[in-house]
Amino acid sequence: MSLLPRVSVIIPAYNCEKTVSRCLESLLQQDYPKDLYEIIAVDDGSKDGSADVIKRYRVHYLWQVNKGPATARNKGVEKAAGDIVLFTDSDCVPDRGWIREMVRPFEDKGVAAVKGAYRTEQKGVVARFSQLEFEERFEMLKKAASIDMVDTYSAGFRKEIFTKMGGFDTSFPVANNEDTELSYRMSGLGYRMVFNPQAIVSHLNHPASVRRYSKIKFWRGYWRMVVYKRFPDKMLKDTYTPQTLKFQILFLLLMAASVPAAFVIRPWGACALGLFALFFLATSMPFLKLSLKRDPAITILVPALLFMRAASIGTGAIWGVIKR
Repeated sequence: MSLLPRVSVIIPAYNCEKTVSRCLESLLQQDYPKDLYEIIAVDDGSKDGSADVIKRYRVHYLWQVNKGPATARNKGVEKAAGDIVLFTDSDCVPDRGWIREMVRPFEDKGVAAVKGAYRTEQKGVVARFSQLEFEERFEMLKKAASIDMVDTYSAGFRKEIFTKMGGFDTSFPVANNEDTELSYRMSGLGYRMVFNPQAIVSHLNHPASVRRYSKIKFWRGYWRMVVYKRFPDKMLKDTYTPQTLKFQILFLLLMAASVPAAFVIRPWGACALGLFALFFLATSMPFLKLSLKRDPAITILVPALLFMRAASIGTGAIWGVIKR
């Protein structure tokens, strides 16, 4: 068996006094050799009691003026002693075997980065729908020998390569698509990234309300357009984004454009509106099948939630094009 590498786990922390203790406790109880990993928490200028909570634990504490998670993660890597750097978030609770599973794919010297998986214990409909979205993407990633998206909630990189890449782009001021940008850069240079569905963290904070979910998706659409401007080829296809989602956004926009015609050009406008609505439902069928298999209790609400998702991401993307 190969020797286990030294690991540095880095957590950006901002106003997380209610969740960071569970994160740190789970990391301190990992089944990885204690002398082979360190935990670095980077306080991104928190205004609550996060610092007091973090300092109760035997972890390295760093502080910076609020500059966003990209800068915080890069700062953590600068201080990291490990050959492998792992990232998770302050509202995530890694499984006991998370470090071991994140490190395992690096036994292949050709692997530059590893992505783990999410799950949730939340019971609300919107949070469960959010989890289904991840499950849909996980099924896609399982089929790919090499992926082009490593999310920071459960991410691992060879430190040497991460540093060579310049880390996360600090022009992204919030936790939104900075990981996509780095992943696309690495993919473009031919670095191999892989998905390990056994490297699991539980997320404590999936969006629980329609309003918060819609807001998150709006800004996802906005910042994804910023990334697509740099990597236009990824707009057509990547290993992480379902093609059905893109068609749903397209058909929803066509439906919106057909509404005036439905009143002015009868009956052709109404027919076009109905046809695009049928196309939207047709593209929803794979997700509905997944819902029936994984969480049948919310399946009846899935079409409305998919409609809301497409509307939120679509309007965010349009705003991104206009603004940028």
